[in-house]
Amino acid sequence: MNTKGKTQLLIAAGIVIGIVIGSGIATQLLGPDSASNTSADSRGEPLYWVAPMDPSYRRDEPGKSPMGMDLIPVYEAGASEPGSVLISPDVINNIGVRTAAVKTGQLESRVNTVGYVRYDEDQLVNVEPRVEGWVESLTVKADGDPVTAGEPLYTLYSPTLVNAQEELLLALRRGNQALIDAATERLRALRVPSDFIEALRESRELRQSITVNAPQSGVISGLQAREGSHVRPGSAMMSIAVLDQVWVVGEIFERQLPLIDVGDSVVMHLDYLPGRRWQGQVDYVYPSIDNQTRTARIRIRLPNEDRALKPGMFAQLSISGREGREALLIPKHALIRTGDGNRVVLARGEGRFKSVSVTVGIVGDRQVEIISGLEEGDHIVTSAQFLIDSESSKTSDFRRMDHDHDDADQPQRVLVAATVVNLMPEHRMVTVTHEAIPEWGWPIMTMDFTISEAVDLNALREGADVHVEIARLADGQYQLSAVHGNEHGQQQQQDDASHEEQH
Repeated sequence: MNTKGKTQLLIAAGIVIGIVIGSGIATQLLGPDSASNTSADSRGEPLYWVAPMDPSYRRDEPGKSPMGMDLIPVYEAGASEPGSVLISPDVINNIGVRTAAVKTGQLESRVNTVGYVRYDEDQLVNVEPRVEGWVESLTVKADGDPVTAGEPLYTLYSPTLVNAQEELLLALRRGNQALIDAATERLRALRVPSDFIEALRESRELRQSITVNAPQSGVISGLQAREGSHVRPGSAMMSIAVLDQVWVVGEIFERQLPLIDVGDSVVMHLDYLPGRRWQGQVDYVYPSIDNQTRTARIRIRLPNEDRALKPGMFAQLSISGREGREALLIPKHALIRTGDGNRVVLARGEGRFKSVSVTVGIVGDRQVEIISGLEEGDHIVTSAQFLIDSESSKTSDFRRMDHDHDDADQPQRVLVAATVVNLMPEHRMVTVTHEAIPEWGWPIMTMDFTISEAVDLNALREGADVHVEIARLADGQYQLSAVHGNEHGQQQQQDDASHEEQH
């Protein structure tokens, strides 16, 4: 498909989506007491008209949107429940709305996560010198080199070891058994091999360097030493790891921790070996949480005789945890997760929907535990819920914006600076952009208000900067109750007076 064809297809898709959203959702905000008939005749005259693709574009008469689409009428909602939306049956079918009942049950115990193959640290041996010296020769050259127990690793020259040999030879010449035993124990404490000590006692010949052998079979890991390197006691030279058994360290979210315990069955598979599965058990649950990823770690031990598992590999884990407690459960895909909380779309019946906040407990692979916000038997939307939630959130009562404050402690009226964006005198409505209102926890916003009968509409005009009084009504709605000054008009009068004085 050429570029022109793709562009036409995208424009057509956008128009279709806009029509569906505008005609089906954005224009039908009704409360529980409203009739379910969505025809224009049953709802009286429209309050205003909005653009299908941009509900913030409002006019007090029919017309065209900036995209050339017909404006959609918005009707009087009556005694509506804040945040509820009414969707006609044909739109429900077109956008694929599906619902499910909130049920009580046991949260599924299976947890799917990822992990990484690592060396078995219980069998990891560090090779470190106990004396100061210099590495004269190195048998192993790189990480991953295989070694066998007793095989030479490196030779070391150390003045300390030379002095310890001289003490043993001196004790042997004097024939003092106590000194011989003390000198022998000192060499052993410095990790000199027993065969080297026996050869020294027999030959009575001092050696300038000592060969250090591998303490176990395995592979070299973390090689730090090089020929000619200067080492000190405690210097990390290398480690020897085994591959006959490995660890797999998995990561799980902290909210899934109650589902996991030592002994739980684990099935593991790797992308590079499709079809093969490893069976194991949770061997250990680490006691801390990663501060960056907010995940906990678990450990699984797996045999690896064929060396198919290599440290650093990425693995997929499926953990069969213990059964959860009885709880309210919803499908995981019905949950809407946002930065300021979790929500679901509640189906009220007869085409009515409302976005509600919920408190979430344990999140499983396919189910979510609900602590509060829903009751058993409620029906929630499981598909197209993001579309409905988007419209419901625009019309929700403003108490959700300041849920941490008690309404009784807040003022019922506030005075705020604002700019008139659009005036609809026939319907006594106005669109203003107001400054932040700290008393109510409102940020700077562009909002629609009904205008009190006590306000003179001549005090308002589009583009004017004014100070308005906003009142919270008993039903939770908000109204522009007074206009205390027209800064734009005052400035214009001052400019006109100044101009007359000059002339």
